[in-house]
Amino acid sequence: MPAPKPNTARFTEVRNAKALRDYFVEERFEAGLALKGTEIKSVRAGRAQINDAFGRMLKGELWLLNAHIDAYAFGTDANHDPRRARKLLLHRHQLRKIAEALEAGGRALVPLRLYFKGALLKAEVAICAGKKMFDKRDDLKARVEARELDKAMKSRRR
Repeated sequence: MPAPKPNTARFTEVRNAKALRDYFVEERFEAGLALKGTEIKSVRAGRAQINDAFGRMLKGELWLLNAHIDAYAFGTDANHDPRRARKLLLHRHQLRKIAEALEAGGRALVPLRLYFKGALLKAEVAICAGKKMFDKRDDLKARVEARELDKAMKSRRR
């Protein structure tokens, strides 16, 4: 009997679409998330978004703020608040490194994606520096040039 086909309709990850456009990514970290109740079921259903989310150090702990995880559709009246602060779980040396970068100024902690690693939900967060408008224009120009080069190479192969 053949193996069952994987369910491709199942949630794979939530990406922050604005992050790579608006920031230079300097260093990435994999963090766990402290979730409550039915939040994990909502994320598995793909009902989360992190486009406006950011990280902040509060009392020596790292928190993910402004991330939206929808209330679970089949939950009770005790559902979670969709925009509540969620604790990011990292090693102490990683927390120290992030705290130093944020205190130095000019840096932000931005979530890049949420994904499952086994049964656990992980967040990829990064220390980022903001891009100026001319940096964004340079990126756009480089992409257009790369696209034109690929098109020229493709027509040459024929």
